[in-house]
Formats: sequence, C-alpha cells, structure tokens
Amino acid sequence: MDTYKGIWVFVETEQGYTQKVSYELISKGKALADEKKCRMTAVVIGSDIDAVIGEAAAYGADQIIAVDAPVYEYYSTDGYAVTMTELIRKYRPETVLIGATDNGRDLAPRIACALQTGLTADCTGIGIDAKTGCIAWTRPTFGGNLMATIICPTERPQMGTVRPGVFATGLYEEEKKRKILEKEECEVELIREKARITERQIRTKLLKRIKEITEPVELEGAEIIVAGGKGIGGEGGFSELRKFADSIGGVIACSRAVVEVGWLPQNYQVGQSGKTVSPRIYFAIGISGAVQHLAGIAGADTVIAVNTDPEAEIFKRADYGIVGDYKEILPILSEKIKKI
Repeated sequence: MDTYKGIWVFVETEQGYTQKVSYELISKGKALADEKKCRMTAVVIGSDIDAVIGEAAAYGADQIIAVDAPVYEYYSTDGYAVTMTELIRKYRPETVLIGATDNGRDLAPRIACALQTGLTADCTGIGIDAKTGCIAWTRPTFGGNLMATIICPTERPQMGTVRPGVFATGLYEEEKKRKILEKEECEVELIREKARITERQIRTKLLKRIKEITEPVELEGAEIIVAGGKGIGGEGGFSELRKFADSIGGVIACSRAVVEVGWLPQNYQVGQSGKTVSPRIYFAIGISGAVQHLAGIAGADTVIAVNTDPEAEIFKRADYGIVGDYKEILPILSEKIKKI
C-alpha cells in the first residue's frame, strides 16, 4: 500500500456543464490532502474541457489529469469506467472521491469491482481515522436511523461516493484564481492523457436525449429552502409555501411523507432517500423531524421550524422554533423578513 499516494476527485462534466458536487469534493479533497501531506488531483474526462480544467484549478486542485476526446462528449459506462480504471492503475492514488450523482453511482462500483477494492456509497461525511490514517467514510445506515463510519484498511485505492450538498465549495485565493482562468503561469500541474477507449468499444449508443418532463428543481445549491411535511394538511398547502418562498427568494421542498401521498414529485424530496442540502436558511413547515429527514439537512446553517406539535422532533434540530398554524405564521414571517 506504500506505493499508493494522493487523493483524486473525479470531476463530472458533460457538454461543458460540471456537476457542482465535483467542486465541493475538490475543496474537501484539498483539505484532506493538506492533512495527509499529499497532493490532491482532479481528474477531468470529457470533450472540449479547457474551461473545466481552469475551474478545477481555481477550486484548489494541486494537479489535474485531463482526458479530452470526442468519445467522452456524453457519459457512457464503458468509456468512463475503462478510462478511470486504467488511469488509477497507472498513477495509483490512495483515495478516490466521486459525487453520488446518477452517473457517479453508476461509475464508482464498476471501477471498484475492476480494481477489487472497497467502496462506501452515499457518504455524508469524510475524515481521517486517527489510529490507522485511513479515510473514515460516514454514511447513514439502517434506513437512516444510525450513522456508520467505515474504513477500508487493506485494499487500495479507498473509494467513496459523496452526496451533493454535503460540503461547501471554496475558491482559492482570488489572485491565484485570476491567474488560472486567464492562463497565466501557475503552480498547478496539468497532465494530458490520450483517450483510453474507442467508439467501437462502447457497447451502448446514445440515440436521443429527451428533456425531463418533471420540473427541474435545484435544491443542492439553494440558499433558502421552504420545506413542507404532511403537517401542512394537503396538496393545496404548497401553494401557500410557494408564495412564502417566492416572497423571500427561496425554493420549496418536501419530506418523504409528502412524496408518498403524491402531493409533490420525488425530485423535491429532502432526506435520506432524497437530496442532501446545505442552505443558509431551512424552513421546516409541518415536518415532524424523522432521523431520515434530519440526515438531509445536516449541513443547513439555520433551521426554522413551524409545527403545531410542541413535542415534534424537528424542534430539537431547529435553531428557532414556532408552535402554531403555519397559515397564520407565514404571512407574519414574510412581512418581518421584507422589512429586514
């Protein structure tokens, strides 16, 4: 294991769009690398990725490995898994971080299987184990009722997928960022690798891209979230929540119970089986506060709860709690916030 060194972050990009979780992981990976006194490498695979390379450097990568070819324009399991596996075998990183996106959840287990190493999925925390020096991966287990910390003591690389929204993105100092983006001399090392696969070797072919019929919801990057639970009484209650959210510049979300009764689609769900969020302010309206939901809001700066039940579990997590009917409370809150 001594020959394995460094922390890698897979930067997920497609047609010039980069998943925000990649930059969250670069910032966290950099912190871990500084603690372990090793190098943090961003791995960028795609087509026409020069802009992404600059951004990865600006977010703190010490080194960037770039594979730029038309065959990587769209994500494919074969193309990306083969390429990442071969790069890992060549450079031998000790740790590989991948975002727990749809593509990341497809990619990571295939790489781990090919390399015969362990993989901890859907992590909500990462640290370094004091006794072993291994990465300590934290993730919910038993339906979110417990948090487990897992280490991979014998196999390398250590691999894990991390939920979006768990960590904050942090740009390097502004002067370094400016130099990188303006292509001036900078200490970030760039290694360009050739494509590791051809179109013919990819067993699936993209025939057509169809726009999602569900309304896109950007919860992971939202600064203000107004979330409703079954306590709002019915589907119509979300009209009130949406008005309140609009008045304060927020977006709406919901608990799992709301999705199960069909009041909102699953892409609005926050929690263990939904999205992990880290807003500046999280309003929990009529939400009881089940452990599974709390796991999804662990990164929220401030939680404001409104519930008619003074014994609701959500009040134990809330920074501010209001006992009462949300229909009476939200208009008052809206007016107070507008004045502020």
